[in-house]
Amino acid sequence: MRPFASTISLEEARRRLDAAVRPIERRERVALAAAAGRVAAAPVVATIDVPPFARSAMDGYAVIAADTVAASKETPARLRLVDRIFTAQVSTVTVGRGACAEIATGAPLPAGADAVVMVEETARGGDGAVDVLSVVHSGQNIGRRGGDIMAGDAVIGDGDVLTPSRVGAIAAVGAADVDVFARPRVAILSTGNEVVEPGQPLPPGHIYDVNRFTLGAIVEAHGGIADPRRATEDTVDALIAALDAAADADLIVFSGGSSVGDRDLVVDAIAARGEMIFHGIAVRPGKPTAFARVGAVPFFGMPGNPTSCLSNAYILLVPFLRALARLPPHAPRTLMIPLGRRIASAVNRHQFYTVTVRDGVAQPAFKGSGDITSLSRADGYIEIPADQNVIEQGTLVTVTMF
Repeated sequence: MRPFASTISLEEARRRLDAAVRPIERRERVALAAAAGRVAAAPVVATIDVPPFARSAMDGYAVIAADTVAASKETPARLRLVDRIFTAQVSTVTVGRGACAEIATGAPLPAGADAVVMVEETARGGDGAVDVLSVVHSGQNIGRRGGDIMAGDAVIGDGDVLTPSRVGAIAAVGAADVDVFARPRVAILSTGNEVVEPGQPLPPGHIYDVNRFTLGAIVEAHGGIADPRRATEDTVDALIAALDAAADADLIVFSGGSSVGDRDLVVDAIAARGEMIFHGIAVRPGKPTAFARVGAVPFFGMPGNPTSCLSNAYILLVPFLRALARLPPHAPRTLMIPLGRRIASAVNRHQFYTVTVRDGVAQPAFKGSGDITSLSRADGYIEIPADQNVIEQGTLVTVTMF
């Protein structure tokens, strides 16, 4: 066994990770239909006005506002109907004094008209004329040309995350594709002679590969592209070969082999190919987590135990990956609720303790770092600082929801 020479605090680990982030520079052009959630790599500038013509904001009648100055239910302004205008139809009729045109929502405003009376404020006369029952003012109920976007406006800025509404703004100016930053490709690999691919027979003494799938799901949910690799054996040569094969990725994530046993050899492989930035954090679960650089590629060595691996993926990998992908920090929902049962914690280790939320109470759910159900059956986690060894039942705690 090779015990940890030392561990660093969670705060120091986060500081070193922040200092090591190099946001991705690679760019690509994608179809607008595939752009949601991506990060714009260049401004999108409008080449047209939006709307490209003055249009009615509601169903009603296009009028000259001056014809309605005395209109009321008692003394309606009677106007002759000269046209009916629907969407995608440009009227050839000019609306003059004493005239109006029936118009649908979104239809182009006819020449001469400067307002729209909503249909609810009108009545049809027996002679086909239209009675206007209320006053409208010039510009009322009209969407003016360029009222939303004018040609030359930047509708999207460099670095903007393309939310559904921003995708809509790009569509509104007629762009069919957009320049975005590439999603970081993350090579994911589990280590260990005992690891077997799900779907295969399970020999005695072996376990199915859990971490490759939990890590892949984390990566895909936070801006990366999961690039899973076949599990590798616990030998220095095999680990070095796996590192070399993953050198084309933007980020490498191994699970297992980062603890202190005789077959925990990731440290040796990193020594042969890169530089260790930290190995060992004063947290529970997840103490054996390592971070390094292999050439220019950042590397995470995650614990092999499924709960430890996934827990530190949420706490450390997600912020790093999102910064790499140029996404804003993750902001999970939090609840402040009472704790349902007393929890004891190891002194001098910052603990992340999983809980379920039942009837407004946080119930402890942590079973063990090797038990994936510690997370799969949990709704979130609470944090227990390193200087605190117990939280009493009934204490208000902040639950960070998964």
